[in-house]
Amino acid sequence: MILSDLLGSDALEADGRRVGGVVDVRLEISGAPAQLLAETVVTGVLVSPRSRVSTWGYERRGENGPVVIARLQRWLHRGSFLVSWDDVELVDEGRVVFRDGYERHDPMLPPAPKT
Repeated sequence: MILSDLLGSDALEADGRRVGGVVDVRLEISGAPAQLLAETVVTGVLVSPRSRVSTWGYERRGENGPVVIARLQRWLHRGSFLVSWDDVELVDEGRVVFRDGYERHDPMLPPAPKT
């Protein structure tokens, strides 16, 4: 699977009801770098009920960008939610189906640990 298989796909509940579109994925670096890149694992999908376009990173906490764009993005993606990859039952051409009883999580990234 490649990222473009997920982005823009319809997000569906187990009964087939559309709940939005996949606008981003969450990845986690798993292990030490091998050759050129570290191994990455998909941990979740970000679903927007009103749009299929990218959030441009404005779902991140404390994102500082042009105010007009930030407001537009927040309005466009209001109601967005994150679904854990464990709750994804099926990835098919143009659709991602969630298992029955899946959970919706806050789409905001957790704050970075302080060093």
